[in-house]
Amino acid sequence: MRRAAPALAAFAAVRLLGLAVLAVWSAAAGSSPHTLLSARWDSLWYARIAAEGYGRTIALPNGAVHSDLAFFPLLPWLERVVAAPTGLSYGSAGLVVSAVASLAAAWGIFAVTDLLYGRRAGVCAAAAWAALPVGIVQSMAYSESLFTALAAWSLHAVLRRQWLLAGLLAAGAGLTRPVGAAVVAAVWVAAVLSVRRGERPWRPLAGMLLAPLGAAAYVLWVGARTGRGPLGYLDVQGGWGNGFDGGLAFARFVGSKLTAVSSAAAGVGLIVGVLLVLWLYVLCVRQRQPVALLVYCGIVVALALCASGYFGSKPRLLLPAFPLVLPPAVALARRRPGRAAVVLGAVALVSAVYGAFWLNGSGPP
Repeated sequence: MRRAAPALAAFAAVRLLGLAVLAVWSAAAGSSPHTLLSARWDSLWYARIAAEGYGRTIALPNGAVHSDLAFFPLLPWLERVVAAPTGLSYGSAGLVVSAVASLAAAWGIFAVTDLLYGRRAGVCAAAAWAALPVGIVQSMAYSESLFTALAAWSLHAVLRRQWLLAGLLAAGAGLTRPVGAAVVAAVWVAAVLSVRRGERPWRPLAGMLLAPLGAAAYVLWVGARTGRGPLGYLDVQGGWGNGFDGGLAFARFVGSKLTAVSSAAAGVGLIVGVLLVLWLYVLCVRQRQPVALLVYCGIVVALALCASGYFGSKPRLLLPAFPLVLPPAVALARRRPGRAAVVLGAVALVSAVYGAFWLNGSGPP
């Protein structure tokens, strides 16, 4: 904790700036910051699951059926745990969970970066992750912070060859979001490589067996509940329009923006954003990050960019891809502390303004 204190302080400062700007913007717009953070979009689904359990569906006029089975259970479980003794609403309990989880995620990102590139780089990485354009989601009653915390600490355990811990944390990640498969894959690949290098196999194999248990248990439970077996969860996601098409739907969406003058700038911005993400991943490879991080980050990026779901969700779906911030964090760590602080402060301010604008507008569906 003492070694991570500067990173946690930097992370907290960036997030508090984001919340302060949101409060000012919302006051001017006549909206409630608490409602924006805890009682809109997916946070409502999580709160209802915590209050009533699973079973809610909404039939849309176009024939699509939105089922709450699309939402993994760990966050609603934790909302119940927090709400029961405190008397908080489930939405407010979700904010508490996210606040704690975001600090745990920042600590995990620091720990991974510190282990690989040193303490200063770890501090810069935690601050940079907080200052991402959609970093405000880290302060919402959403599951991104919880998932990133479990993923980061699982990868840290992999790097330290703590296979049982890595497997248990990967199982928790699998109970949090569908992209938990990325953590499982990272544990498996690292374990296989470790055994090939001569490590005694029983610990890596135990981690491999534990890692997929969370996701597998939930998918099988959904299959039993829907009566569709292993295909049940895919049917649920299909009702939301989610699937994997290799990025074809996203490409068509971007193309449609480029066909109209009024939206051409947005289309160009999307292309630049995708190219930036891909460039950062190339830098991760050139940085020779451990295979576990590259596998994890590659799958998170691929699932975010190549899924056919709602396109406005893609920025927040990239939040767990924290290895992308390691190359710029290392570059900042090599500069004088004052210059690094100015750069991170400027980025944090832009992120705070954008987050307030975003939540008071379209927001993260």
